[in-house]
Amino acid sequence: MSTTWVLVAGASEARLFETEKVGASLHCIKEFSHPESREKGSDLASDRPGHYQSKGTGHGAFAEHTDPKDYEAERFAGELANALEKGRTANEYKSLVLVAAPHFHGLLNTHINEHTRALVVNDIQKDFTACDTLELPERLKESIK
Repeated sequence: MSTTWVLVAGASEARLFETEKVGASLHCIKEFSHPESREKGSDLASDRPGHYQSKGTGHGAFAEHTDPKDYEAERFAGELANALEKGRTANEYKSLVLVAAPHFHGLLNTHINEHTRALVVNDIQKDFTACDTLELPERLKESIK
């Protein structure tokens, strides 16, 4: 039988399941947590932006190029992509279902390489992170139709 992995992810938490068939019962094989994504942006940055004085009476403040929360979500997406790649190279699964809210789904897609991407059989752009393990198979079946 061929094993399918189902990644249900959000910006701060994810669960990785395995199943023999999408819509059948799921077995959680790993849970991921990234608490930094839940913190306020001001708590993630080291300090306030710097200020500068220009010629004359002008002055201003330096703006950060990347929002700290976006940076942490990017880091988490990279961590998840690495876990999927490890599983692929170890032949732990034959197909993959990605389930994530649209914004985080886009971040995942930027980090997943072409070899792992080739195993994706379904992309579901919904946030199912709050679903319990018993409810999830039915929600997946409804989303794939």
